[in-house]
Formats: sequence, structure tokens, C-alpha cells
Amino acid sequence: MSSPDPETKMQFLFALRSKGVTEARVLNVMEEVDRGPFIRGLFAQRAYEDMPLPIACGQTISQPSVVGLMTQALQVSSRDTVLEVGTGSGYQAAILSKLARRVYTVDRHARLVREARQIFEKLHLANITSLVGDGSFGLPDQAPFDRILVTAAAEDPPGPLLAQLKVGGIMVVPVGQSDAVQTLIRVQKTPDGLEYDELRPVRFVPLLEGLGKET
Repeated sequence: MSSPDPETKMQFLFALRSKGVTEARVLNVMEEVDRGPFIRGLFAQRAYEDMPLPIACGQTISQPSVVGLMTQALQVSSRDTVLEVGTGSGYQAAILSKLARRVYTVDRHARLVREARQIFEKLHLANITSLVGDGSFGLPDQAPFDRILVTAAAEDPPGPLLAQLKVGGIMVVPVGQSDAVQTLIRVQKTPDGLEYDELRPVRFVPLLEGLGKET
């Protein structure tokens, strides 16, 4: 799919701003990284609408405004190493790669990781390492991380991930008991413990343990 025309791009950015994505660095990166290549098949023509869309393995690509708000809440700097749990389409990792020093992204579905890697290579995003694994346990070998972003909902912020967050680090994660009621929260790890901020209601697929079945 070709890049969007200027009017489509303008509407895309207007939708982001109207939903609260106001940080210039985040908006610039979301203008730069085309969402189109991350969506295949029937829904490709809807890539620039502010809506979640289905992707392979029963997963979804989040609506752009939620990607923007999560990225903004993470407060990524160019020195940061970021862990993303839930690669999905790869779109969120691509956004993070333009803001961080290095991004590690892990997904339980080998097919999603494989397809995301192909896009990262095509876009020359050399600072992303994508791995197949159970993201609920993080990546102990690469820890600690400056920032952690979880793109699936857990009942509570996962303990192994909190343990892999540096002091001074930030984790953004959707939490909730069910599909219907979830809240996006930001956790900051201070020398005195953890501080929690509730950001907004969201809907994400659940964070599941184990590896996905190949489809």
C-alpha cells in the first residue's frame, strides 16, 4: 500500500491530537512511521483511521491514538532501552525504535514476530530485537530496562516485569479483571517503592502465559 496522501495524514494527526497525544516528539514519529505496512489484507485500506484492526493469530493492532498515548506516558528518551511485551503487528515497536536507543520486543506468536521482523528490515529499523517467548516473564538476560510497555492486559502489573525495571524506570500496562473493564496505568519505580497513576480506560487482549500455537 502506498503512503497516505497529505490530507489523510493531516486527518490522522488531527485524530491523535484530539485524543490527547500532544507531545511533539511522539507526533513527529507517528507522522514519520507509516501504519500502512503493518496491516495486511482486507483492512489495509483502513490503516489511517483511528481504530483497532484485526491482525493474524487472533490479535489486534491498537488504534493509533492509544499507541500515541501509551508512548507519551512512557516518556522515552534517546538513551533508553525499552522492553515491549506483545509485538503484535510491530507498529508500536517501530514507533518506540525512533525514540529509544534500543527496543526489545517479545511475542508468544512466532508468526507475528516473523512478519514484524520482515517489516523492521524493510524499514531499516536496526535497533529492534524481536524474540519469540512468553512475555509475562520479560527478558531476564537483557534486564534491567529503562522502560517497559505491555500491550496486553494483566490482572495486576506482572511481578517479573516490575523486577526487571530499573529504579527511576517507567512501565505502562493495561490492567483489569475482564475484557470489559481495563485501565491503562503507569508505574514508576522509585528508590522508595512503586508509584501508580491511572491514565484512562482501555480494551486489550489478555496477557497469556506460554507460547501461541502456530497458525
